[in-house]
Amino acid sequence: MTARVLIVDDIPTNVRLLEARLTAEYYEVLTATSGPEALEICQTQDVDIVLLDVMMPDMDGFEVCRRLKASTRTHHVPVLMVTALDQPSDRVLGLEVGADDFLTKPVDDMQLMARVKSLVRLKSLTDELRARALTGQQIAIEDALRAMDTISASGGSMLIVDTDRRQGERIKAYLEPDHKVDLLTEPADAVFQVSGARYELALVSMGLEGFDPLRVCSQIRNVEHARNLPIILISEEADKPRVVRALDLGVNDFISRPVERNELAARVRTQIRRHRYALELRESVNNTMALAVTDELTGLYNRRYFERHLHVMLGKAHEQGRDLAVMILDIDHFKAVNDGHGHDAGDAVLREFAARVKRNIRGVDLACRMGGEEFVVLMPDTDSAQAEAVAERVRQSIAERAFEVSGGRPLSVTVSIGASRIETPADTAEMLIKRADVALYRAKHEGRNRVIFDAA
Repeated sequence: MTARVLIVDDIPTNVRLLEARLTAEYYEVLTATSGPEALEICQTQDVDIVLLDVMMPDMDGFEVCRRLKASTRTHHVPVLMVTALDQPSDRVLGLEVGADDFLTKPVDDMQLMARVKSLVRLKSLTDELRARALTGQQIAIEDALRAMDTISASGGSMLIVDTDRRQGERIKAYLEPDHKVDLLTEPADAVFQVSGARYELALVSMGLEGFDPLRVCSQIRNVEHARNLPIILISEEADKPRVVRALDLGVNDFISRPVERNELAARVRTQIRRHRYALELRESVNNTMALAVTDELTGLYNRRYFERHLHVMLGKAHEQGRDLAVMILDIDHFKAVNDGHGHDAGDAVLREFAARVKRNIRGVDLACRMGGEEFVVLMPDTDSAQAEAVAERVRQSIAERAFEVSGGRPLSVTVSIGASRIETPADTAEMLIKRADVALYRAKHEGRNRVIFDAA
């Protein structure tokens, strides 16, 4: 997976070294020698990951990171801080200002590539979700960005997997003041444990006795609701090659023993916040996409969705020589319902009408609300006789039983239906709808509460 990487360092030698390493792996590399220059590049170009030196004049890396994460344009861009500082407090500060990870100088090639690959995957996922949100409605992204500012990283639910109970209890004690933590000393039960709970993070020891920690991670991820569960490995220095392999396989992060309490807390907060943000973003995207294509009152698809889907289904019908029919339904004298009983009663009638239509069409048929009291049903693989039979069944279901409305007498409601089907390979969506509309007009003109099929 290729990506565009921005290297930010005021020392040219460091820039050239990192540039050579990344270019050799086919990454596209941009460079900046100061914080302001880096911010300008990120605001004007698409960057997938930032490798950011901490010690720079005028504006240090912490401030650059803070500004990147504060901008709506760049807050989702992963930042990998590269520093000669080796104090835990410095690493914690980097994570707290929003850095996604860090490397200590001199930079180890294996760790560099593992970290970059992991963060590029994160950026790819974020970009996909953002694009889907934009396809639905821009408001989804705005809601998600606002949610990111309010997401808390406290009160997390997490699982520690470690065959060494003493070490596991120590990690648990570090985390328990702020989180709910379970300790599992039998890795064979990991799938069962995860299946029975909704964890937001798993911490897996690389020193599992008698078990492959990477296989345990894989088994955890195979649980349906844990496919996106963040995983942090707890490793020893000798575990470096396997840690790199784990990051390639999708493990989110690692922390080395001896575990420093503040660094652990910062890494846990980062992963939980990121996990909750991803859930928030997915939910926002799904809700917004649903709103974009469904009618809020009836729950049926809306006109926008119907018109697009009709063109798709018509194209398939022409290509495969199959039947396709459409019926347009209009509630008779609906204005009198609103005028005589109020709009609340009218809304109740529309909801019940939609429910009866859905119950009486077939599973392959698509019901939509076109607007007001007008509805439409798209019927694939349906000839004239079948279309008329379905339409008549719907008509009867509306007329045979009065509609209950709150605070009033049941209302008698009827519907007029016009239907049409493909007649020639030259038929367009507009022609199909026009013929059904003409048939509906005839049904109204001839007395309502009836079905008329209009052929070409």
